Amino acid sequence: MKEALYYKKLSDQKVQCLLCPHFCVITLEENGKCNGRKNIDGNLYATNYAETITISLDPMEKKPLYHFFPGEQVLSVGPNSCNFSCQFCQNYTSSQQKTHTIEVTPSKLVDLCKQHLCEFVSFTYTEPFTWFEFVLEASKLLKENRIKTNMVTNGFVNPEPLQELLPYIDAMNIDLKSMDDEFYRNICSGKLQPVLETIKTVSKKCHLEVTNLLITDENDSEEQIRKLVDFMAEVNPEIPLHFSRYFPTYKMSNPPTPISHLKKAQEIAEEKLCYVYLGNVLTEKDTRCPNCNHMLISRSYTMECNILQGKCPSCGHKIYGVFH
Repeated sequence: MKEALYYKKLSDQKVQCLLCPHFCVITLEENGKCNGRKNIDGNLYATNYAETITISLDPMEKKPLYHFFPGEQVLSVGPNSCNFSCQFCQNYTSSQQKTHTIEVTPSKLVDLCKQHLCEFVSFTYTEPFTWFEFVLEASKLLKENRIKTNMVTNGFVNPEPLQELLPYIDAMNIDLKSMDDEFYRNICSGKLQPVLETIKTVSKKCHLEVTNLLITDENDSEEQIRKLVDFMAEVNPEIPLHFSRYFPTYKMSNPPTPISHLKKAQEIAEEKLCYVYLGNVLTEKDTRCPNCNHMLISRSYTMECNILQGKCPSCGHKIYGVFH
């Protein structure tokens, strides 16, 4: 446990958290919406500090990050907290409920990376921005030890803490759940605009990829897809976009996303975006040059990356991403 950053004290020993756009006003002995920050004696504490739900070695592509050191292994950790309460949450047992955690200090993370010869750490699984104090300290120490970091996040954070953290984060995958604010409010207990602003900011500071979970009859209409694609094209058409297939879980029982909906979304996106992938489906996940269609990264059987000095070896086109 550690005193939280980004909060202010109010009257009657209340505090207001300033980390994310919920701006929770928290009374004595109560938690904020994320369940990772608690008012203790009129001060706000990060009760989830240095506590992770798991420590795992994952493929980088699982994040998903397809243009950030493809084929590498990444040490993954995550907090028992989230500032959304999505009805379709795939990790609800660890994001929406109290669960067992393991202590992992920033120095322990460094030691684990060295032990497993791993040069990457991912803050993932639930919502790492609700783990802010730990992620900030750990990322600084990891950077000092030449270990690269990434975050898998919903992007629901205020500008000031985001700007403080960004110099120490090498890549992000941000989940853009819908282009409809009502979807965010009614199904996720959040808001759309702060996520859009986070995407715009991050796109200028570090490597970025975006994921959209297509949910049957909720956010998979052609109108919604085109709005999302138009937004991404305006920010940067080279940012990889991942459409992921939904399956019924937690509080949502809509049928699984039809494969045809995902393929249609991919077709629409490829009209304006350079790199579009489908997730949670058995389909080609290779990366081809948007200029000459040359095979750049083969993921079909074994990982093979043909990108040379960040460029297509066939036509010399610069490829968005960070590669060896």
